[in-house]
Amino acid sequence: MDTLQEEYKKYTKKKIIFGFILLIFTFLCSIYALCVGDYKLTVNQVINGIFGYGDEHINLVIWNIRLPRILAAIIAGMSLAVAGAVMQCILRNPLASPFTIGISHGAMFGASLAIIFFGLGNISGGKILIDNPYLITIFAFFGALVSVVVILLIAKLRRLSPEAMILAGVAMSSLFTAGTTLIQYFADDLQLAAIVYWTFGDLGRASWTEIYIMFIVLLFSLIYFIHKRWDYNALEVGDEAAKSLGVDTEKVRLVGMLIASLLVSVNVAFLGIIGFVGLICPHLIRIIIGGDYRFLIPISAIFGSVLLLVADTFARTIIAPIVLPVGILTSFLGAPMFIYLLLRMYK
Repeated sequence: MDTLQEEYKKYTKKKIIFGFILLIFTFLCSIYALCVGDYKLTVNQVINGIFGYGDEHINLVIWNIRLPRILAAIIAGMSLAVAGAVMQCILRNPLASPFTIGISHGAMFGASLAIIFFGLGNISGGKILIDNPYLITIFAFFGALVSVVVILLIAKLRRLSPEAMILAGVAMSSLFTAGTTLIQYFADDLQLAAIVYWTFGDLGRASWTEIYIMFIVLLFSLIYFIHKRWDYNALEVGDEAAKSLGVDTEKVRLVGMLIASLLVSVNVAFLGIIGFVGLICPHLIRIIIGGDYRFLIPISAIFGSVLLLVADTFARTIIAPIVLPVGILTSFLGAPMFIYLLLRMYK
C-alpha cells in the first residue's frame, strides 16, 4: 500500500511540476513579447511601464498595444486548447477540435451574417473597424451551435463512429465555408472587406473590453470543465462504464459541447479564426503526461497560451514592421500535425 501511495505521489508530482514549468515559460515569453517589436524596450523599461513609472510614450506602447495583445494570446490560447481537449473526449477522437469539426467555420458564418444584415463594417483612418462586436458574438455563437447540434444529432441517430463524426465535421466546415463565400459574393465592397478582415485570426484587434469578456467566459468554462474532470475520465473508458459510475453521458456531452462552442465563438467573434490550436495542444500534452483529465485540462490550457503567444510574437517580428495574422502561422503548424495524427490513427 505504501509503495502504491509513493508511486501515485510521484505520478501527480511530475505533472504538477511540468505545469509550473509551463507557467514560468509563459511568464518569460510574455516579458519577451513586451520587449520586442518596432519599438524595442528593455526589461527595466517594461517593468517601469507596467507599474506606471516609465515614459508616457512607453506606457502607451505597453498598455494600449502590447499588453492587450499578449493577454488576448494567453486567453485565446487557453480557450481553444481547453475546448479542443473536451471535444476530443466527448467525440472520442484525437482529431476533434473546434477547427476540424466545423465550429470555427460555423462561428465565422454567423459573424458574416451579422456584418451583412446589420451593416457592422466601417472604415476609420484607413483601417477596417467593426461597430458592434458583441452582436457578432451572438451570431457567431449560434453559427457554432448549428454545427454542434447537427453533428450530435447525426451521431445519435446513426450511431456514427468517432471517425465518421470527424467526417461530418469536415462536411459542416465545407458547408459553412460555401455559405460564407456566397455571402461575400453578394456583399458590397465595405462589407466584403469587413468579412475578409474578420476571417484573419488577428490578436491585435482585441481591446480591454473584449479581453475582460473573453477572460470571464474562459474562467467559468474552465471551472466547469475542471469540475467535470472525473466524468471525462469515465467517458474515456466507454459509455457503459461511465453510466455504471453514475455519469449522465448525454448531458455531459451536450453541456460540454455547448460550453466549448461558446468559448470558440467568443474568440472567433473578437479575434477571427485561429485554427488548429485546439488540435495541437491537447494531443501533445496527452503524449507528454497522459490522458488523465484532472491534469490534461489545466495543462493543455497553459500550453495553449504558450503556443499562441510564441506564434504571435513570431508573427510580429518575422518580417517586421509588417505584422502577420497569427491564424496563418497556426494553420502552418496545424496542418502537418493533423496529417501526423491521421497517419498514426490508421497505422
